Amino acid sequence: MQTDENRETLDHFHYQMISEFSKTLEMFSLNTTESQLFVILYLSNQPMTLDDMKNALGKSKTAMSNSIRTLLDYNLVERVWIKGVRKDLYQAEKDLYGKFMKAYVNRWLDAIDRQKSNLKQIENDMKTNQILSSKQTEYKLHEAIKFHNLLEEAFVELNKK
Repeated sequence: MQTDENRETLDHFHYQMISEFSKTLEMFSLNTTESQLFVILYLSNQPMTLDDMKNALGKSKTAMSNSIRTLLDYNLVERVWIKGVRKDLYQAEKDLYGKFMKAYVNRWLDAIDRQKSNLKQIENDMKTNQILSSKQTEYKLHEAIKFHNLLEEAFVELNKK
């Protein structure tokens, strides 16, 4: 039988685990609420509704809805269906490393692609407008594009794993 003191101690460790684990997830550019929500879902043995999440984190239903949408966009959680349950249910993906690395690498690849496009547009604009630039400027622009190409290669390779 579990005593009140034992329950408080267990709650304390559960809170600490959520707090520390969510700090790690924030390194993947999730905000605090999104990170904490993912951890709650990951630790849960069953899917949760937005109301369950709201009660578990003590945040608004709107905050939970916004956070779950972000986690869905990154494929870190999934919507599940259980017969007889009318509300949407969500659960965390269990392949933590694979899902986070894939989501993170894809975000980096998207950002790199945008930056490469922007840099190439600058290069084209300079040529089109016949902007006189120094060799140093042209060299630095080519180096920046080369840097982004190398980053892209590295992240594409990571994405294969």
